[in-house]
Amino acid sequence: MPYYRLGLIGWPVAHSLSPLIHHVALQACDLEGEYRLYPLEPQHFNEGAASLIQQLRNEELNGINVTVPHKQHMLAYVDRLTASAETAGAVNTLYLEEGRVVGDNTDIPGFWMDLERLGWAGQKAAPAHSQITLPVYRAIILGAGGAARAVAVALAEHGWQVGLAARRSAQAQQATAELNRKLNGPQVAALSLNGDLLANFGEPVAMIVNATPVGMFPEIDADAWPEQTPIPQGVRVYDLVYNPPQTRLLQRASTSGLPTANGLGMLVGQALLAFQCWTKQMPSFEAILHAIRHQMDPNYSTHPIQPEI
Repeated sequence: MPYYRLGLIGWPVAHSLSPLIHHVALQACDLEGEYRLYPLEPQHFNEGAASLIQQLRNEELNGINVTVPHKQHMLAYVDRLTASAETAGAVNTLYLEEGRVVGDNTDIPGFWMDLERLGWAGQKAAPAHSQITLPVYRAIILGAGGAARAVAVALAEHGWQVGLAARRSAQAQQATAELNRKLNGPQVAALSLNGDLLANFGEPVAMIVNATPVGMFPEIDADAWPEQTPIPQGVRVYDLVYNPPQTRLLQRASTSGLPTANGLGMLVGQALLAFQCWTKQMPSFEAILHAIRHQMDPNYSTHPIQPEI
């Protein structure tokens, strides 16, 4: 039986949930292996990444995950990018295929997997040449970094119209231009976070996604959605922050009777898709998610860490 040597590159990674997720997945599939953390400070990224990539080439490692702040830097170290990684402009999964290091991005399908689990994905596309006109689903994403881009790609590839709103409008405009070029269509718009988010986007908005660190330590009392702008009625609110499990944004939405979800499902989804790349096996999403919730350290929310997605 093969022994899988897996790991995670990032900074910081001390309180990552990835080892727990992958150990549970290995047990669920009756596989032997380990999942190690490789803390890699940004100033030492080049030498650290080169060493780990070489271990992957030598088959001393079977798979590597990449988390913040290295997802974009890793693009230069792979031999080939998958379509998802190419579109997102970021890598979170590495594996060897026919002697070549492949960079993949499982954040995109991982987010969509969780939307389907929640029943938030909307109606499936109509068959070709169908006369059926489906509603246009709109989502506002707070942020314009790597996580926001992954969410935007996942939604746009399934026909959603997406608005990116960031504190730095230039960042949102740059991300919008790059995504629309890669998606071959104007499906993403840049929105002003300081003004009326809904004024130039169109209604109704079906979903709001927070893809910023606002709401986690040390900003646990901060709300990613502008205080002066009411959250639209009927919207679903998804926060990629899962630590704490209930951010102020989610609390505010819940108080208004709106459906909410945190990013733990996306974290598990992207992890299991990476696990499938490495082992060719896919354990039950629901079973692993349930196990992770059950086994999580009750003091986890006190750890000052960055999100892994």
